[in-house]
Amino acid sequence: MIAKNPNANYAIIPLIINNESVVADTIFDITSPATGEVIDRCAGATVDDANRAVAAAKAAFPGWSSMKPYDRRDILMKAADVMLSRKEELIRYQMEETNAGRSFVEKTFKMGVTFLKDFAARIPSIEGAVPSVSEDGECAMVIKQPYGVVLGIAPWNAPYILGTRAVALPLAAGNTTILKGSELAPKCFWAIGDIYREAGLPAGCLNVLYHRTSDAAAVTNALIAHPAVRKINFTGSTTVGSIIASTAGKYVKPVLLELGGKASAIVLDDANLEKAALACAQGAFMHSGQICMSTERIVVQRSIADRFKPLLADAVEKLYGKQGPAFGLVAPAAVKKNKELVEDALAKGANLVYGDLAAVELDNSSMRPLVVGDVAKNMDMYSMESFGPTVSLIVVDSDEDAVALANDTEYGLTSTVFTGNLFRGLRVAKQIEAG
Repeated sequence: MIAKNPNANYAIIPLIINNESVVADTIFDITSPATGEVIDRCAGATVDDANRAVAAAKAAFPGWSSMKPYDRRDILMKAADVMLSRKEELIRYQMEETNAGRSFVEKTFKMGVTFLKDFAARIPSIEGAVPSVSEDGECAMVIKQPYGVVLGIAPWNAPYILGTRAVALPLAAGNTTILKGSELAPKCFWAIGDIYREAGLPAGCLNVLYHRTSDAAAVTNALIAHPAVRKINFTGSTTVGSIIASTAGKYVKPVLLELGGKASAIVLDDANLEKAALACAQGAFMHSGQICMSTERIVVQRSIADRFKPLLADAVEKLYGKQGPAFGLVAPAAVKKNKELVEDALAKGANLVYGDLAAVELDNSSMRPLVVGDVAKNMDMYSMESFGPTVSLIVVDSDEDAVALANDTEYGLTSTVFTGNLFRGLRVAKQIEAG
């Protein structure tokens, strides 16, 4: 746990380089999304810090990559145990930094622990292959070997899943790692690094960095450009992912990206409408819609639309309505963006199926769910990822129209089909360009 400054009600969150806590010369404030007040201060990595982290990871690689698989497994299993033992601490960090509700944080925390145990258990089963070749008397062998230093870049919205997988999988395969966490949730990412440190991970195998927003380009470019960094994985926005991919391409380095989404949930005319409405409400508004796989468009066939709309409104009210607190978002800017998307749609002819755009909440980082009907192509909401508690409801005539609408996006992350006919559902699902 990070100790509070005795002279102020905040902690200074350090970087972790070569298993050492590093308080850099650059310090920036961490503010509460709910109150706008400073809750912590954080060390901001510089290019020099980035280079030192890479050097530490490079130096640790020979020892870690040559360690017996079952020894690596035991360290990752120990990390999972340590993570579980610090559950309340880690949950508090995410709630404080990102304004997330406890139920979502607890759910994703448990998933992070499960992921870590699963990755660890698979380490001894990493196998090569002996494929067939065309020449008699010859053979080929495929041997799986670690890359070296792997850079993992993870976002704020689910740090204990996305931060864990960004480094646990490379570590499991024998790579050493640098975890570059979001500046919106640095204490969460510090905790991930500290857990491995407590579990006995050798120095240099996992280094944890974060930085001021203004230093993002310089630090990230330095990490990707460094000759010792051999692979990059990134989870985040499509805009930033494009920059990461371009930079990695410049240095001819493999990169794995998971970017934004504009997921459609298609409700066909033979679906169980009550169940579909409940699932659509959960899919659109879990974690305030701040998930890349959140439902952004609900596509309903015309023959059932009039029955489905009130069921959806009832489901949203039951799960997230006026009887409970408004959703907390990560920043006032997220509320502003979502309200502007809805305002644009309403000005161009859309209508509210559920919600009150003018509702006044306790703070400017809170917002209640909005379902917007009759969203059309000329509206920003049709194509732009909201990443918040707003969802479009669009009526179509046929299965073909539903598929065409689901595919009318630059994204391709996830989609959903609700139907009472498995064969029809599979036929429609196979035509959707997602997954």
